[in-house]
Amino acid sequence: MAEKKRIQGTISKISGPLVVARGMLGASMYDVVRVGGAGLVGEIIELRNDMVSIQVYEETSGLRPGEVVVDTNEALSVELGPGLIEQFYDGIQRPLQSIETEADSPYITKGITVPSIDRGKKWDFVPKVSAGVSVEGGDILGTVKETVLVEHRIMVPPGVSGTVREIKEGSFTVEETVAVIEDGHGAALNIAMLSRWPVRKPRPTAKRLPPEVPLATGQRVIDMFFPIARGGTACVPGPFGSGKTVIQHQLAKWADAEIVVYIGCGERGNEMTDVLLEFPELEDPRSGQPLMKRTLLIANTSNMPVAAREASIYTGITIAEYFRDMGYSVALMADSTSRWAEALREMSGRLEEMPGEEGYPAYLGTRMASFYERAGRAICLGQDGREGAVSVIGAVSPPGGDLSEPVTQNTLRVAKVFWGLDAQLAYQRHFPAINWLSSYSLYTDTLGEYWDNKYDGEWGDMRVQAMSLLEEEDQLKEIVRLVGIDALSRDERMTMETSKSLREDFLHQNSFHEIDTYASMDKQVKMLRNILTFHRLGMQALARGALLREVIGLPVREEIARMRYVEETRLGGLDELEDRIKDDLSRLTAGGEEDVA
Repeated sequence: MAEKKRIQGTISKISGPLVVARGMLGASMYDVVRVGGAGLVGEIIELRNDMVSIQVYEETSGLRPGEVVVDTNEALSVELGPGLIEQFYDGIQRPLQSIETEADSPYITKGITVPSIDRGKKWDFVPKVSAGVSVEGGDILGTVKETVLVEHRIMVPPGVSGTVREIKEGSFTVEETVAVIEDGHGAALNIAMLSRWPVRKPRPTAKRLPPEVPLATGQRVIDMFFPIARGGTACVPGPFGSGKTVIQHQLAKWADAEIVVYIGCGERGNEMTDVLLEFPELEDPRSGQPLMKRTLLIANTSNMPVAAREASIYTGITIAEYFRDMGYSVALMADSTSRWAEALREMSGRLEEMPGEEGYPAYLGTRMASFYERAGRAICLGQDGREGAVSVIGAVSPPGGDLSEPVTQNTLRVAKVFWGLDAQLAYQRHFPAINWLSSYSLYTDTLGEYWDNKYDGEWGDMRVQAMSLLEEEDQLKEIVRLVGIDALSRDERMTMETSKSLREDFLHQNSFHEIDTYASMDKQVKMLRNILTFHRLGMQALARGALLREVIGLPVREEIARMRYVEETRLGGLDELEDRIKDDLSRLTAGGEEDVA
């Protein structure tokens, strides 16, 4: 097949990251172009006859009208293959560490071209099929041990099928042929470990699955009150300093996912520096290995070209889909999508498009939906029917914490979980600062069936009881504020005490404490059961004549406050605590009945 002729034009106008070029008749939308003598990377985002508008992913200072623009005839794509894990990329998958070495500078040199995946490194390829076997798109040809935690599975490209004519074993670079597949017409296709995929095109799956399996995170306020499903989507909006990054770090470390893709989209340089320094130091709790052994970082800071922020979201989700296709559960953290939306707003303004609300483009909601809908749980391509998932947690940074602004509202229309961060809770040092009165999860009913099957129908009942107590406390607080706590009945004061225990002993979680940083669902259920058991029996004791101070002054309450520090290997102690709660309150009730008599 003859190569398509390269289209060349010239620059006619430069407006920051937006370049307008003439003489580009025949170019296509989203083609990658090389701009100017330095060969800056850009992408066509508008076509008007022979004129094209290009968003340039590098600094455009020094460009002049009349310089040449060359169309590469390729869509913006990412390279996929062994070597992705442990990498630091920018928004268009340029390896930052390799660029620093190549350019001998901490800055990205204009027009520099460094392969996203190392071409010289050899990987030990172990075949999983033999010659003569019929294969189709998605089938696993062989594996590579990429890190001690990740087995990289080399797959037949989507749309390819036939018979394996030859398959090799040994050490190869990512560009060397490891297998030859012959299609039904006798044509041979050489398969290497390296492949490419356009970032704006979702990777195909065999079948989408409903979100009915929980993504356990070990964070009590999330797992028990506002759970997320594996393959689900969550929105984490909150003002500055409310703990968005802390929550995403906790989820990256503890969520029940095998691969983590973390996108720092337009955050300040010092925040991304913290991420780049902290992640290699974090330990994977399941294996004891560094967390980076199953993590990939995309760092696109606020001082990098604004257009690259927009690309970083698509780069991250495409890489996440690739690992999903191998059969992994992937957690993608986007911090934050507000910066991505601001990049869309800037480019839309430079294109002189009709603005929508607050200057954002009218298609903001559509772009948001197209990103979040790429999350999901699915049966992957291939004959083995393996299952994979991509779960997306997107942080939003609304100005001043105003949740009515367009980015938050458009995100809430498509994301199924809302973890609303509260600045007041953060100031009170209550973390995670997720407001239990404003947050919600649309997965609760489905996941409730899953947990009820495991815990004999108890999970859903306890959750409803706890939420009811917290909502009642919020109403009682207003009465206390107006007329004082003496206006409350004994039962209402007992409700206030139990709600305080829920807030301080259950919902509050110390991410820096070696035990309290994570709680399994078994531990969460036992903790909540003990708090609610104390409340139920305490109310009964009050009804039979016991004094409130006697009920809330029982020594067993101190043990309830220390439940969070019980190790996962000693959860039997929480069952023993439940027995002590019942015994202490039974004795108190008996004493109350005698007094009444």
